[in-house]
Amino acid sequence: MTTRIFGSGIRRREDPRLITGQASYTDDIKLTGMVHAAILRSPHAHARINSINTDAAKGSPGVVAVYTGTDIEGVLNPIPCAWAIPDSDLKAVAYPAIASGVVRYVGDAVAVVVAQNRYQAEDALELIEVDYEPLPAIINPEAALGDGAPQLHDDAPNNQAFHWVAAGGDAAAADADAAVTVSETKRQQKLRPHTMETHEDIGSWSPAMGELTLWNTTQNPHIARFVTCLVTGVAEHKIRVIAPEVGGGFGAKIAVYPWEMITAFCSMQLGVPVKWTETRTENYLATTHGRDHVEYVEMAANADGKVTAVRSVVYAGMGAYLSTAAPGIPTILHGLMYSGPYDIANIKADVYGVFTNSTPVEAYRGAGRPEATFLLERLMDKVGDAVGIDSVEVRRRNLIEPFDNNRDVAIGITYDSGNYSNALDQLLGHIGYDQFRHDQEHERGHGTFRGVGIACYCEICGLGPSQVAGAVGFGGGLWESATVRIYATGKVNVFIGTSPHGQGEETTFAQIVADEIGVDVDDVEVIHGDTDTTPMGWGTYGSRTTVVGGAAVALTMRKLRDKARVIAAHLLEADEADIEYADGQFFVRGAPDRAQSIQDIALQANVAWNLPEGIEPGMEASTYYDPPNFSYPFGAHAAIVSVDPDNGHITLDRYVAVDDCGPQINPMVVEGQVHGGVVQGAGQALWEGAVYDDNGQLLTGSMMDYAIPRAHLVPDIEVHSTVTPSPHNPLGVKGIGETGTIASTAAIYSAVMDALKPIGVTSLDMPLTPERVWTAIQAAGYTGNGHGHSHGHDHGHDHGHGHNH
Repeated sequence: MTTRIFGSGIRRREDPRLITGQASYTDDIKLTGMVHAAILRSPHAHARINSINTDAAKGSPGVVAVYTGTDIEGVLNPIPCAWAIPDSDLKAVAYPAIASGVVRYVGDAVAVVVAQNRYQAEDALELIEVDYEPLPAIINPEAALGDGAPQLHDDAPNNQAFHWVAAGGDAAAADADAAVTVSETKRQQKLRPHTMETHEDIGSWSPAMGELTLWNTTQNPHIARFVTCLVTGVAEHKIRVIAPEVGGGFGAKIAVYPWEMITAFCSMQLGVPVKWTETRTENYLATTHGRDHVEYVEMAANADGKVTAVRSVVYAGMGAYLSTAAPGIPTILHGLMYSGPYDIANIKADVYGVFTNSTPVEAYRGAGRPEATFLLERLMDKVGDAVGIDSVEVRRRNLIEPFDNNRDVAIGITYDSGNYSNALDQLLGHIGYDQFRHDQEHERGHGTFRGVGIACYCEICGLGPSQVAGAVGFGGGLWESATVRIYATGKVNVFIGTSPHGQGEETTFAQIVADEIGVDVDDVEVIHGDTDTTPMGWGTYGSRTTVVGGAAVALTMRKLRDKARVIAAHLLEADEADIEYADGQFFVRGAPDRAQSIQDIALQANVAWNLPEGIEPGMEASTYYDPPNFSYPFGAHAAIVSVDPDNGHITLDRYVAVDDCGPQINPMVVEGQVHGGVVQGAGQALWEGAVYDDNGQLLTGSMMDYAIPRAHLVPDIEVHSTVTPSPHNPLGVKGIGETGTIASTAAIYSAVMDALKPIGVTSLDMPLTPERVWTAIQAAGYTGNGHGHSHGHDHGHDHGHGHNH
């Protein structure tokens, strides 16, 4: 009997402890003698620090110590950037844990107070006197490159952090020969990751042992250990990083933050454990933001809608400093995806990374790929309008033909497998596209404005081959590891180098193990998050945990299955070539009653009473898996919206997703990932945006001011799939954690523009708030009779090209 657990939608084993409050987070940890830190943050976006007086704070009740930037000089090295994009003239400016001399964004650390409890530390902050000399601030990344803009760093002239160009073919020549050229300027607004848990850190220094233990809300404890070694000077093998439960990351917990180094520094100075817990207000100011592009994009096409070229000039805001992986996001993860699922022969991406007086920018779910998908899908719509062909048909004419084993694209990367037209066809069938278009025409004649938006995507994830990582400037490897131990009783521990925090790998990795060797899934425990007990790994981000880490688990299980086969042959007194395996049983071919279960074999391996010659005792194996390529999941999403022209209100009526992540280990987990991703992408399209004023003050610094999606605003998300295995992955799997975000922003935006087309609104900046939509409708001259002025109205930027820096 076959009992395939791979592909079963069993419930996540993580959930009971999470939903019953039994999970343990960093802030739950209490250590003997522990004291508490609070951080004084700059109220200015840009200012010179003339002096700091901490005397009153030091005398405040319960205060143990107060430290400023001068105290860490020569003790803590600057926070390093881990992704130094080559051939980009990257400026690795100093990123101090505590600012000294100049602050560069609202939220920059100025001092830290350590006290017996958190309340005493917070009270003492108010007693620190700082004499600031305010300096001009700059927020817009394009304007920050301009002549006369305020300069953030002396060693980064014109605020340019880097300039990166990627090209394939000859986009300029194709543009000159094109029948139509469409262009647009788009602002990918700054976004704020909203995790249920803010940042918390505990540093515990053991002077006697010279050892540092850090409890940390991180997505990658092994990288945190490595960077902590570089900043503190403590030897790597003397540092232990523990990531307990992590209450959401979305990319914001990839980076190594100054606050981690501050708690380590304080503990090393005082010899006692030090805890710091971020307030929600601090979280808005100091936890990394996402996106923040000004994009000038252009697409050239023939009269039949065949796209011949895509070009861009992108100004990517980096914030005040380069965060851990920040330079790779608008370059490798963005510019290399300008083909998407389309056959485009000529591509050029011209990307400027720019320092601004705002919170540093990092990965935010999708990280570069939503921006690339958005510009492609927006321009596909405009090509359709320009040549008079339905935009879905334009997409279809440009999709890459199906392939199952590698396809080179113009920009220089190789996709693994894809059947993009199949995904699109399934999507159109699910939404009844032709019928919707028929009904839409009738509705428009009666003053009802509904729209449909389609987004086809292909994304790069499953990061990825270590040689490629080195070639593109990533400061580490991108392999993954797994160690599996089967005990004498047949129970299994799986130790992994990745660090899941909501993705469900405690369940799905157990399913891989159970499927590969036939144990009960409930007999498998997946252990992660502690650098002292798990093998080295490079972290959870870029939809890589299952693709790379899961492959390491599968290959390890196959090693153990091969060993079990040898032992089974010995115990059954048969030739190894005659041993077959099925459902956890090893038996002699043609005689299934002569069998040894994996539990029988595990017992014999562990007691080692009767092993074949040359076989070591124990049932344990490890694998370090370095993938030969990235993975490239793909799909097609559709949004259907209604727009009320009297008030600009948008209703998201329906959302349908067709995704292909290869074989699904657990369809329920896949569906959950798609749901979450779609909602976050919808947030960018309709509601979200981190807004600064001209002085660099964050105007959306709380949940009262920053709108995030609520459950009642989102319809039931319909999730469908196709299956195109990756040819190079041992399981055939591709990533799924970011696909919803990558597709949904573009699909929803397209749907709103489709609804507004008869009114004459042709472009808008995001988020598409009711006020912004209503204002554009009024400016278009809508008269309430079903249409506005025929010339259209542009409340985004539907023209021009970037400055030539």
